[in-house]
Amino acid sequence: MRILAIDTSCGAASVAVVESGQAEPLAVMSKRMARGHADALAPMVEEVMRGLDGGFASLSRIAVATGPGSFTGIRVGLAMARAMAVALAIPVVGVSTLAAFAAPLLSAPRPGIIAAAIDARHGSVYFQLFEASGRPLGPPRCDTARECVRAIGAGPAWLAGDAAALIANEAQRAGLPYDLGAAGDAPDIVALAWMGLAVDPATSPARPIYVKAPDARPNPAESIARAPA
Repeated sequence: MRILAIDTSCGAASVAVVESGQAEPLAVMSKRMARGHADALAPMVEEVMRGLDGGFASLSRIAVATGPGSFTGIRVGLAMARAMAVALAIPVVGVSTLAAFAAPLLSAPRPGIIAAAIDARHGSVYFQLFEASGRPLGPPRCDTARECVRAIGAGPAWLAGDAAALIANEAQRAGLPYDLGAAGDAPDIVALAWMGLAVDPATSPARPIYVKAPDARPNPAESIARAPA
């Protein structure tokens, strides 16, 4: 089975193709960016697929990062993945960005708690805790870095994600042992692709994980313009 993975949920636009039974990815492309994902993604997908035997017709599945993360970035990735899946008549699966950040830490047994954290701005972080086995210790949350450290408990903590440094600062103040080895601006797109191969399309739909409401909201003092009937 060959899968195309897409991620535009954080600080990069990333694309990868992996195939079951192959140890190495067939193609990987990632570009760091805070914005502009919508303009970058389609050309990246086209370039990656152009270099593969069989092209788009060789794909069996598409995986996409579903957040939490950038509201706009999540929508860009989901729209692209869904449109391609319809055009190619293949399944599309969603992979949590927090779980994708945590995935590289599951390759070796380790004591303690894995904490994947994404900067949610305004002093908050999206975070989710995992056992070393990968089992989630509750759903994704949006709270302060201090609350994340409190939720980790005695640790040690293995920190991943673009807000890992924020969690580390609080962990240091609290005397919690931690490791920052998996900090990064975006999840490992190859790890996300392997996760996309492993999940069941019936239980991993390509739906956004927002956790909190968007920051931009209508002004309650102004009425919303409506089209004439």
